[in-house]
Amino acid sequence: MLTIRFDEPASLNLRLVGGKAQGLASMTQAGMPVSPGFTVSTKAYHQYLDAAGLRDKIAQLLENVDRASIGELSKAEHVIGEWFEAGAFPADVQREVRDSYARLCDEVGVQDLSVAVRSSATAEDAAGASFAGEYDTFVGIVGSSEVERYVRRCWASAFTGRSMAYAWKNGISPIEVEMAVVVQKTVQARAAGVMFTLSPLTGDRSRIVIEAAYGLGLSVVGGEVTPDRYVVAKVGGAILDRVVGEKQVEYLTGAAATPVDEARRRQLCLQDDEIMELARLGKALERKHQRPVDVEFAVDRELPPAKCIVLLQCRPETYWSSRHAARIRPPIEDAAQAVLATVLKKDPP
Repeated sequence: MLTIRFDEPASLNLRLVGGKAQGLASMTQAGMPVSPGFTVSTKAYHQYLDAAGLRDKIAQLLENVDRASIGELSKAEHVIGEWFEAGAFPADVQREVRDSYARLCDEVGVQDLSVAVRSSATAEDAAGASFAGEYDTFVGIVGSSEVERYVRRCWASAFTGRSMAYAWKNGISPIEVEMAVVVQKTVQARAAGVMFTLSPLTGDRSRIVIEAAYGLGLSVVGGEVTPDRYVVAKVGGAILDRVVGEKQVEYLTGAAATPVDEARRRQLCLQDDEIMELARLGKALERKHQRPVDVEFAVDRELPPAKCIVLLQCRPETYWSSRHAARIRPPIEDAAQAVLATVLKKDPP
């Protein structure tokens, strides 16, 4: 399968669609609000590598790269990127990508629909390690030829200097990364951000923390603004805190940031009913994953208020969850041994 819709069973196959697409498909099939789209599968990626003869060329290039040299990694990234740009799409891959894009345009009812083209590697969004932000996303792509171009660029992002260094650090060879690509309707975001179903500062699991700013979430994820911050109690659902951030710029498209006027900066970008709906979705996703999660979201200005929340990504929270797991001990079955261990100042067995 070269392209797969989010509502198809195969879209839950991690090896075919990667972590980001699997998460989107899982949310779609659970009836959660997700922008419609499809995935260009890892099978298409492997077919392209073989047809363009890139697998051996990349492996040979990386054999001689000094992994500690930023300059050499940057040079390798540039060379590999040019190889991906120059290679010809296999005919069946090109046909399926174009047909799937045309079907998405028909589904939404917009000719030459604006889409986001997002990398989705099999190593991404894993429970053991997060590759979040290591691979590329492009927003506001229009037309089948441009979609093809940016699919290539997502494939090539497995070999940026940053992503290669991160992969090697985690014991993964970049050439072994399997890269799928998500293509989905661009959200016309009035506001966007990230939600954690625990406190990212303290690990407190009784709290939901939401950070948001105006426009697309690029400014939040990229650290360009201080977002608004909202804290919600998981039990009872009360909004415990609202802190206005310095939201000095917004991305109305993926191209460039636009200044936000002083009056809007001083206003919160989310309404209380939007905060409560996000918290409800966050708790549902935490139950589904059976662990804390972090969730990227947007508020679509083109949708009615009751349906304006769109989920963009969900991944397991790794930092506090791993620390919590490390503190868990097996139950103590022998109270006498526990007392003795305390006296001797050592851990019980």
